Amino acid sequence: MISSVPARLLFAASLFVAGFSSVDAQAQTAAPVRVAIVGLVHGHVQGFLHNLAAHPEIALVGISDPDAALRQKYIAKTHLSGDLFFATEAEMLKKTQPQAILVYTSIAGHRAAIEEAAPLHIAAMVEKPLATTVEDALAIQALSERYNVPVLTNYETTWYNSNTAAVKMLEEGKIGDLRKLVVHDGHEGPKEIHVDPEFFDWLTDPKLNGAGAMFDFGCYGADLATWIMHGELPTTVTAVALQLKPQIYPNVDDDSTIVLTYPHAQAILQGSWNWPFARKDMEVYGATGYVDTLYEDAGPGVKLRMRLTGEKAEHVETAPALTAPQNDSLNYLAAVLGGSLKPQHDLTSLDTNIVVVRILDAARRSAQTGKTIYLAREVAAAK
Repeated sequence: MISSVPARLLFAASLFVAGFSSVDAQAQTAAPVRVAIVGLVHGHVQGFLHNLAAHPEIALVGISDPDAALRQKYIAKTHLSGDLFFATEAEMLKKTQPQAILVYTSIAGHRAAIEEAAPLHIAAMVEKPLATTVEDALAIQALSERYNVPVLTNYETTWYNSNTAAVKMLEEGKIGDLRKLVVHDGHEGPKEIHVDPEFFDWLTDPKLNGAGAMFDFGCYGADLATWIMHGELPTTVTAVALQLKPQIYPNVDDDSTIVLTYPHAQAILQGSWNWPFARKDMEVYGATGYVDTLYEDAGPGVKLRMRLTGEKAEHVETAPALTAPQNDSLNYLAAVLGGSLKPQHDLTSLDTNIVVVRILDAARRSAQTGKTIYLAREVAAAK
């Protein structure tokens, strides 16, 4: 059950949450889900704060980050009360008692954040990917199981109407059996799009991020492929990583291609910091037709391009809108914590994202050694 909280607003009005007080009285009568932010170094935290005004069912009760200057930056930027900010996660959890933490540390920091929260039976939603190593992923899984708390992984593309519509067409047999999946993700590069310095620092650190573009954007395709393949491990993983801009990214790859093979299909995942424009789109090829998701700045994840059996030309359609709680991360989180949704075998669930980390780890090893990794066989042998 969702615990009760004071009826008054739990944080000050800010540039990001202007208009929060205008939600109707009925929405305010329900006890909101108490969430806390762990870490401020991930740029996606700004998107959460921006979207919070549209979610009266979510109450922000605390924010922790060890960097005093960064905390002050966000106090000044958002006009949130300084009382919301803490130097340590432990102190914040003790004083605010959230139901879930939203983790905006480096990817390598996810495990430590969950190690603090899980024993207190506090759920976690982390930004993609789940972890930088299989060891950390399995440790997180063990914590989730031991303390019976959800651990979720948030990807922007999970909430794209087009991805759900394309996979529904595949499942309904409209393009025949899956043969090939091609996923493109990325942008011009972190420096080129002017990410904040605290974000850039860990994105370009191979320990804190796991790799460069391969982990930052290859994870989207690994997540989609695992979902479409119903959690099946790929037979093989073969990857190539490039440094096309070593003067900017000397320590990590900035371009990657991961090829996954399955008994009857192939997936090609292209994560890059070298696209001329930002993109998050995929091509799904069946035995009798194809459907592509289109990425447009004005409305990413909305349109589909397809050609089906018997058609002489491709055409573009608008994907149906997703409905709550499957339409954004905060609706999803609230449904999970409220007990109306069980995360399993979907894009956000822990089981899917353990497989994602296994794929990314195998891809990193393949790129480093120039060898194909026989992942399904490797995992079976380790059991």
